[in-house]
Amino acid sequence: MTEYETIRVERRGRVAWITLDRPEALNALNAQLMHELVDAATSLDADDAIGAIVVTGSEKAFAAGADIKEMASKTTAEMRDANHFGPWLEFARVKKPVIAVVSGYALGGGFELALMCDVILASDSATFGFPEIGLGVIPGIGGTQRILRIVGYPKAAELVLTGRRIDAAEAERQGIVSRVVPAAELLTQTEELAAAIANKSLPALVAAKAALDGALETGLEAGLALEAEQFTALFDTADQKEGMAAFREKREPDFTHR
Repeated sequence: MTEYETIRVERRGRVAWITLDRPEALNALNAQLMHELVDAATSLDADDAIGAIVVTGSEKAFAAGADIKEMASKTTAEMRDANHFGPWLEFARVKKPVIAVVSGYALGGGFELALMCDVILASDSATFGFPEIGLGVIPGIGGTQRILRIVGYPKAAELVLTGRRIDAAEAERQGIVSRVVPAAELLTQTEELAAAIANKSLPALVAAKAALDGALETGLEAGLALEAEQFTALFDTADQKEGMAAFREKREPDFTHR
């Protein structure tokens, strides 16, 4: 397994856990962490033994934002030429389900990273926000686009234009997080949810995520066509045959993820 300096990777059955590990900087997303996280996620995405990926941080911070020290002196030309945030697009293209588990701060780039994931479990201690406007910039790794699609324009505009922080309860009310969990139960509920997802048929998981992602990019008619295409393609998989046979026989399916 590749050795990383800013993240830790662990396999638990069919679930892979990626833990952001820059405690001295509240897991601020510098270039090294970005490249290591993208490398780990894309490698796990290609591994058929993995059915779901969990991304988490520490109790104090999921990620407190992008690394300001790394960017502060750069010019527009330098940011463009370096494609500074470009690798995040690869993370967003991961085909398998990705679960963000958020405790403490998820601010700026940390909030944006959570929004790139498919499911967000939040501890009741979690805090979300886009503080970029107070630094003279705006979210730069998809924050304005993803938050608008979740909460609508007026709420998204308020969050982005004011930099106001919201707690986990408000994030749940707005549909930003999937579930708020007491801190003491966060690990247990994450393990249960991740295993429940990862043990499903891998081809079906990938197809379901493709259909959901497609809904964000297309109109209804095109989205329906994409869903139908993904649905019918699964009838050439062994898991579809096993899943429907198990249903008829009133037993649990034994998926082979093929």
